Amino acid sequence: MRILLVEDDASLASGIHLALKPEHYTVDHISDGATALHALTEGEPFDAVILDLGLPHLDGREVLKAVRHHGSQVPILVLTARDAVDDLIAGLDAGADDYLTKPFEVAELKARLRALLRRSQGQISSVLSGWGIRLDPHTLSVSYQGTDVALSRRELTLLQEFMSHPGRVFTRGTLTRLVYGWDEDVESNAIEVHIHHLRRKLFPGVIRTVRGIGYVMDKPPKDVI
Repeated sequence: MRILLVEDDASLASGIHLALKPEHYTVDHISDGATALHALTEGEPFDAVILDLGLPHLDGREVLKAVRHHGSQVPILVLTARDAVDDLIAGLDAGADDYLTKPFEVAELKARLRALLRRSQGQISSVLSGWGIRLDPHTLSVSYQGTDVALSRRELTLLQEFMSHPGRVFTRGTLTRLVYGWDEDVESNAIEVHIHHLRRKLFPGVIRTVRGIGYVMDKPPKDVI
């Protein structure tokens, strides 16, 4: 899952990034509201946003309003030191899906983020299944036809993206940004290598190549769980 973190406190942002890394999220960080708005309206889509309200250049609530006016339904979790009821209500009315008041426990941040992602995908449980594959994002475990499968962090992230969006064709560039984010150096064939490993560890047809475009995990037939 690709998460955009918008927070101007560098220390807090670094702590959140480290806390979410073991959860296999790809976290991109922006420190001001104007840049965040551009990323959310002009760039590749994110699965969720963690947004501070007190931002330089453009207030977080203005970012919320503009993103929703643009038509984006991306789940947004607001972080704010403003614990007054009026500020919290204003943030929710501006388009936030949930909020946390600073200081907060990392465990609660993770739980609220998981809940937002489940709701955005119409899921009651966070467990993904299809084609005999079962992926539990909470325990970071994968099985195929009842047998546990060991995946690397990148492989698991890639598989989760495909299973969360069956039938969607991803370009290689999109997959690279989803799996690696903005700031990492990536070998030109990295995505191909990860997909090769997934096909070998699961089954050859798990991810289909769409010639000249990218890759897709087809929707399983209704009689295949």
